[in-house]
Amino acid sequence: MASLAAVCLLLLAVATVAVTASDDKIYVHIVPHTHDDVGWLKTVDEYFYGANNSIQHAGVQYILDTVVDELQKNPNRTFIYVEMAFFVRWWNEQTDETKQIVRKLVTETRQLEFINAGWCMNDEAATDYNAIIDQMSIGLRFVEENFGPSARPRVGWHIDPFGHSSQMASIHSQLGMDGFFFARIDYDDKNQRLSDKTMEMVWQSSQSLGAAGDIFTGVLYYFYGPPPGFCFDVRCSDQPIQDDPKLFGYNVDGRVASFVKAAQEQAAHYASNHIMFTMGSDFNYENALEWYKNLDKLVHYVNKKMGDQVEVFYSTPSRYLDALNKLNLTWTTKTDDFFPYADNPHSFWTGIYTFSIYRFYL
Repeated sequence: MASLAAVCLLLLAVATVAVTASDDKIYVHIVPHTHDDVGWLKTVDEYFYGANNSIQHAGVQYILDTVVDELQKNPNRTFIYVEMAFFVRWWNEQTDETKQIVRKLVTETRQLEFINAGWCMNDEAATDYNAIIDQMSIGLRFVEENFGPSARPRVGWHIDPFGHSSQMASIHSQLGMDGFFFARIDYDDKNQRLSDKTMEMVWQSSQSLGAAGDIFTGVLYYFYGPPPGFCFDVRCSDQPIQDDPKLFGYNVDGRVASFVKAAQEQAAHYASNHIMFTMGSDFNYENALEWYKNLDKLVHYVNKKMGDQVEVFYSTPSRYLDALNKLNLTWTTKTDDFFPYADNPHSFWTGIYTFSIYRFYL
C-alpha cells in the first residue's frame, strides 16, 4: 500500500473536505498503550523491575507480563509498545514458549504492534542527529531480527518530547513510516488547530528531499491519556463499568453517555469521522486485566446502545491511518518546526536541559 503521505500529496491545494460517504457516525479507535520513560525519576533498571517505588510507582516487567496474558483472552484486543530498551530486557527473560506466543500476537493475530520502536522516544530539540539514527537503528534492528520485516513499525510516536522538529519528521519518513503522532505542541497553535480542524496534516519536512520527506502527522486530543473519567489503571480512581442491574451502583447508561459525549467533542475538532482514543498513560497496564475488562464492557455497551451514532473498536495508530487512507480527504500542509513549545502563557520549555544542568552543578 502506498504511504498515506504519498496519497495525500495529490490533494494539497485545498484545506479539508467532508468524507465522501454520507456517514455521520463517529468511529472511535481505542488504542491501549503505555508510555514508559527510559529513565526519568528512577534508573532504567529500577523502572523495569519496579524498584524504589517510593520515588515513583512503576514496574515495566509487570506491564508486559499482564498485557501478553490479556491479549490471549480476546482476539479483538490490541496493544502498542514503543520503548525497546524495556522490551528487550523483558524479552531476554522469557521462555521459548512465551516468545512463540508473543511472535504470534505480533505477526499473526496482529494484536501487539510495535510503534516507533527506537531504543527510546528521543528528545527532538537537544539530541544529535547521529544519536537519533543510532538509537532508532538499535530498536528497529531488534524488531526485524526477532519478528521479521512485517513487524517493522509504520508509525512514529513521540507523545512526550517537548516540541517537534521537521528533521525528526524527515527521519521518520525516510525510515519508511507512514505517520507521525505526538501530543505536545504550543497551546496557541493547538487552540487554532482545534478551531480550524487542522489537527492532522501532511508535514513537508525537507526542502532537499521533497516528497521523500513528507509524512502524515497528527496531534492527539487528550494529550496522550484517555478521555476524562475513563482511566481504568490501578493508579486511577475513575469508576469502573458496573453492568449488573441487580447490584448497587449500576452505571452503564451514564458511562455510555459520557463516552459518547467525549467522542462527539473530539470529533468536532477533526476533519474526519474517525478519531483515536489513547487509552493509557505513564507506566499504565501493570494490571492489564483491570484495563481490558472495563474496555471490553465499554466497547460492548457503547455499540449496543449507541452504535447508530458511535462505533467503538480496538485499534492501533497504523489501523487508524489505514481508515483515513480510505477517505476522500484533503489535508493542510506544514513545512517548519513545532518549536518553541509553551504549554501555557509565559511557560516556554525551550532551554529546559540547559536550565536543568545549570541547577545540577549549583
